[in-house]
Amino acid sequence: MALRAREKKLLLLAGIAVAILVFDQLYYTPQSRKIARLKEEIKALEGKMEEQRLLRTSLEALESEIARLEKETKGIESLTLGKEGLKNFLTHLARESDRLPMKIVSLSPEGEKPQADSEKEESLPYKRVRLRLVLHSPFHSLAAYVRSIEELSFFVRLSDFQVEREERIAPLLKATLRVTVYVWEPGTKESR
Repeated sequence: MALRAREKKLLLLAGIAVAILVFDQLYYTPQSRKIARLKEEIKALEGKMEEQRLLRTSLEALESEIARLEKETKGIESLTLGKEGLKNFLTHLARESDRLPMKIVSLSPEGEKPQADSEKEESLPYKRVRLRLVLHSPFHSLAAYVRSIEELSFFVRLSDFQVEREERIAPLLKATLRVTVYVWEPGTKESR
């Protein structure tokens, strides 16, 4: 039985269809799945690379912020007193009162700080020292005394200044000063 031309064409088309189907099932579909998997891996790697880039930029920003804060801390350290500096400050107060015609009646530390303040300050590398001074002095000497405190090379905060005239010490004035200084404590973990 001889095949006719039409049957030959049909067999050829069927062979081509089978060849395409075999090609699709054995080569094209596995390759397209492999390409899709590789595209997903590339997207995942690009996501990781973007995450790494963001981490790197935030790390660089963090390092620059740390460097800025260290410089700022060094600036603050220069404005604060060391433990020896507190003794020198108290000596300065006494020496200035001797130089001027005035008398330090009392020099005492201030009372307890509020609880919220003390919790916040525990983590800081410095300690706040509050002093209360009571002086008997003429007005012009008092102004010179406050000016000498103001001219010190470290941060001194005069938080209260009260002047009263009392008959029992006339012609002198009674002055009450509340002074805050900061003492640098290099033993804390933040200052290392």
